[in-house]
Amino acid sequence: MITESGYQGGENFDLRDVLLKGRSLRLADRTALFQDFLGQLRRNEENLCMRCLSSPADREVTVADPATGMTRTMVMFGSNNYLGLATHPVVLARAAKALDAFGAGLGGPPLLNGYTMLHRELEERLAALKGTEAAMIFSSGYGANVGLVSGLTGKADIILYDAYSHASFCDGMTLSGAQSFLFSHNDLAHLTTMLDRATGRPHGDLFVGVEGVYSMDGDLAPLDRILPLCRQYGAHLIMDDAHGMGVMGAHGRGTAEHFGLEGQIPVTMGTFSKTFTVTGGFVASSKAIIDYLRFFARSYMFSASLPPATVATVIAGLEVLEHEPERLTRLHENIAYASAGFRSLGFPVVSSSAILPLRVPEGMDIRKAARAFHDRGIFVNSVEYPAVPVSQQRFRVSVMATHTKEDIDRLLGAVAEIWSLFGYESKEHDDERRRRNAA
Repeated sequence: MITESGYQGGENFDLRDVLLKGRSLRLADRTALFQDFLGQLRRNEENLCMRCLSSPADREVTVADPATGMTRTMVMFGSNNYLGLATHPVVLARAAKALDAFGAGLGGPPLLNGYTMLHRELEERLAALKGTEAAMIFSSGYGANVGLVSGLTGKADIILYDAYSHASFCDGMTLSGAQSFLFSHNDLAHLTTMLDRATGRPHGDLFVGVEGVYSMDGDLAPLDRILPLCRQYGAHLIMDDAHGMGVMGAHGRGTAEHFGLEGQIPVTMGTFSKTFTVTGGFVASSKAIIDYLRFFARSYMFSASLPPATVATVIAGLEVLEHEPERLTRLHENIAYASAGFRSLGFPVVSSSAILPLRVPEGMDIRKAARAFHDRGIFVNSVEYPAVPVSQQRFRVSVMATHTKEDIDRLLGAVAEIWSLFGYESKEHDDERRRRNAA
């Protein structure tokens, strides 16, 4: 079918085509184009989005196959349940107790009628954990970043942000109207140049945005070098530590602890959707900033409060983190074991976080490879364009404390088998082969 916008159905395309062609189409044609794209994925049995679980998010999960509907048990390497708290008996019992005591929800935002003694307790615990004067809870991590950036900055301010910053941070900048400038990922020389330029302009305040642990590559922001730079130029450092909390540092307090900088980061944002496995987010900072954000972060003022059972879940998770340090130890043992295993296969994986990226050679069909992992009972996340550039597509492996060495060995075996199946020994070997062909 050819519409007046020029869309012709039945084409064979990928998501790049959908994005490019969709720009010139009207809404009905754009959605029809995307439906054709989804139909193509279903026909090729490559639609692995929103796989339906019928079990808790543990090291093993029961998953319905999107193509056949049949359920199967898979080893979970795609969850941010880093410490295995989703099924911890203390966490479950505390959530049930809060449900009985406070009911299912509060029916309003925190400034009006959505604040309980549990919410106050969690905020106090988070402030103590991060070494700040105060903290505040948001109904989502996305809302925390959007509210923080849009509430704290304005048109007179300048924000310098890492190229790998999360979409929620970028959306907050758009809403704030602040002048925003990107610096190359973890490039301190580029950041220094931009700080030099920014200090010569008339503006309000200067902010620098980074992530403690970057979600796509699992690498860390060099806080020990960035914080002195910010102090030198009078810039406010904002750190998104969504993937650092519960993972980094000797006690799991986050990336600041890892660098010995506890209590020194001016503004820290974090989430409950990673280590603590539920929804929600927070900001920890000075009392003056937190008091200000309670009234000027729109995603806080106009969102209903987290349910008490969710808040109790996070409090219980913090207690487990404190009283069961062996979970953090096991997590880092598994990270080291998996990293060493990938290096033995030729992958340049060196990570201190729980995120291990496996870059896909440009010639490999990532969707077919993802299906091959699924067929082997390995649940991993494939990250395609436009989430990352085409040259940086990868599988994102998340390691948990509850994984066994046998689980990790099974993952490593599947990776070696699938890379060989598609004609690649490893990323490094593929790079070497391309260099020889070019020569």
